[in-house]
Amino acid sequence: MSYNEKKVTIDLGGDLAPIELSTGKLAKQADGSVVLKQGDTMLLATVVSSREAKAGVDFLPLSVDYQEKYASTGRIPGGFLRREARLSDYEVLISRLVDRALRPLFPDTYHADTQVMISLISADKDIMPDALAGLAASAALAVSDIPFNGPISEVRVAKIDGQLVINPRLSALANASLEFIVAGSAQDIVMVEGEANEISETEMVEAIAFAHDAIKKQVAAQVELANLVGSTVKREFNHEPSNPTLRAEIFSATYDKVYEIAKSGSSKHDRSENFATIGNDFFEKLGEDIDDETKFLAKKYFHDVQYDAVRNLLLNEGIRLDGRSARTVRPIWSEVDFLPAAHGSAVFTRGETQSLTSVTLGAKDDEQMIDGAFINGYNKFILHYNFPGFSTGEVRPNRGAGRREIGHGNLAMRSLKKVLPSDAENPYTIRIVSDILESNGSSSMATVCAGTLALLDAGVKLKSPVSGIAMGLITDESTGKYAILSDILGDEDHLGDMDFKVTGTENGIVACQMDLKINGLKWEVLTQALDQAKEARLHILDEMKKTIDAPREDYKPHAPRIIQLTIDKEFIGAVIGPGGKIIQEMQRETGATISIEEVDNKGIVQIFADNKAAIDAATTRIKNIVARPEVGEIYEGKVKSIMNFGAFVEIMPGKDGLLHISEVDWKRLETMEGVLKEGDMVTVKLLDIDKQGKMKLSRKVLLPRPPREDKPNQGQAAPSADAPQG
Repeated sequence: MSYNEKKVTIDLGGDLAPIELSTGKLAKQADGSVVLKQGDTMLLATVVSSREAKAGVDFLPLSVDYQEKYASTGRIPGGFLRREARLSDYEVLISRLVDRALRPLFPDTYHADTQVMISLISADKDIMPDALAGLAASAALAVSDIPFNGPISEVRVAKIDGQLVINPRLSALANASLEFIVAGSAQDIVMVEGEANEISETEMVEAIAFAHDAIKKQVAAQVELANLVGSTVKREFNHEPSNPTLRAEIFSATYDKVYEIAKSGSSKHDRSENFATIGNDFFEKLGEDIDDETKFLAKKYFHDVQYDAVRNLLLNEGIRLDGRSARTVRPIWSEVDFLPAAHGSAVFTRGETQSLTSVTLGAKDDEQMIDGAFINGYNKFILHYNFPGFSTGEVRPNRGAGRREIGHGNLAMRSLKKVLPSDAENPYTIRIVSDILESNGSSSMATVCAGTLALLDAGVKLKSPVSGIAMGLITDESTGKYAILSDILGDEDHLGDMDFKVTGTENGIVACQMDLKINGLKWEVLTQALDQAKEARLHILDEMKKTIDAPREDYKPHAPRIIQLTIDKEFIGAVIGPGGKIIQEMQRETGATISIEEVDNKGIVQIFADNKAAIDAATTRIKNIVARPEVGEIYEGKVKSIMNFGAFVEIMPGKDGLLHISEVDWKRLETMEGVLKEGDMVTVKLLDIDKQGKMKLSRKVLLPRPPREDKPNQGQAAPSADAPQG
């Protein structure tokens, strides 16, 4: 055997198989590689980091890619190429979960290009790999020599039938009242994301604490694996040059000026321009002949000046960049029915953040097809979030949605999905599009608020309105001071220690997303942040209600309508017709869109159109198709074909019966020629349906019976016309 494999096992209890972490067998040229196995699920995680940082880089160039191999579930990819293509939105979301958990734990001064790759190479369809990807990635770092202040791990915590469960099976999640992915180290929580059914703040804290207990076990297993491998010493690095004299000079020359600008309460653009002026004035004094390293350090140290000034202003004087107190939410205004041609629309503005959101109601054919290795099927609720460059006054190429847009849109989608009516109450496919027109902090929460208003404007019967708030945190470990901020600005997010987004109704929390940039968040601080978020969330809801406080009684006049019919399973084929002939003909002739699917041994038919006449016409035709002929009933039928023994007459769509030549008229007919022709309408009565379902029709029974002619007795001559009568 040419490899030296090391393994550890993690048993979290429950009915799932233990998790096995192994290294030394696959991908040995990577700096670190681990295979995670649980049941039939296997993940291969690798990590590689350059030995040196690129010049002029003062951040960590970290890329995290999670990809599912279709072979892992025995599937072949769709599309023309039939191979794995760019990451799907689902894979991007999992990549983001891992990235957000790992990134804060790298040393601040480590700036080498680092790539983490996680591949799903085998899958159990009931074991969700997203909750295992962070563990696999961190284990790969643990067995490498890459500097990392971990290990960390991620778990899914759910409450099912009133009990908290770690990493439940996919089939059990349908009954979950809360579901969060929680990431952390042995000491601290660093990331939380998930959704819930209007839970309390206390219930959320309990779930996070429960998840942290499981995380500690997984971290301990990674430490054990690193010790088995002998990877306890990390590589030395020096990626950040320093110039203490220059740093002191910049702080001395600019700190007080920056502090005063921060304290002035000016707008975002004015503040940015004033900060830039202070920095440029200092850079000019350095002269034009300074080397690249000095230029790089000067810009870095000036950023440090802004960082310290803004944080100290908050901690020492309680003053924020725009002059608000820590708990104050920026001014709000909103408007609905802004786009007259949309099915629903709203503008929501909070401070310098603005979302223009539209709602479009579609048919079943508009559902989004999801073709992934692990998750595939159809989605009838779609939310797209767009963040163009002009929203922040920047020039930026428009190259489609990036990872940030996908992540922000997913959080808003989760929030609104929780308050949508059931499928029985809402037959529509719904697409929401949030276009961010201005941004200065928390545009995803503006999307939640604007989405709620637009849905109400569209007449969608939401269970409750939803609002969202982004909370921030500024801390000073040396003094123990901290400040929790409601409705953070973009600069407060960038310069702060936490971005904690919480969405909910008046009844409780429906979704959250938390990212920490520091080591540690005390439970009392988390509880205080949640309580402060509730206060802000309810305030925003009150402001939204001033614009619209309930769904419109009806959809907009130009919005399409959907009628849903339930038919017996046996009639599905009759409605569709051979090769789709019948349903296509109905759609072409009525102008309605018709879809049909089998659910619970019944046919569910949806008729979709933007006018009542089209819906009524399609409904009548479908009801005729599925109607059952009744013996003794009279029907107006169309002659479909003429035979020498009679005619076949269609009395209902797709239902033909035989009108025998003997049942056409009371008089005896020798031939059908000239009696009826194809296309004639004829009134008939259904006499009988035999065991094979063949129908016997009659026309003559509906005609007046001619008077009966008297016939002479047999063997007796008929009397002569001249014979006497009497």
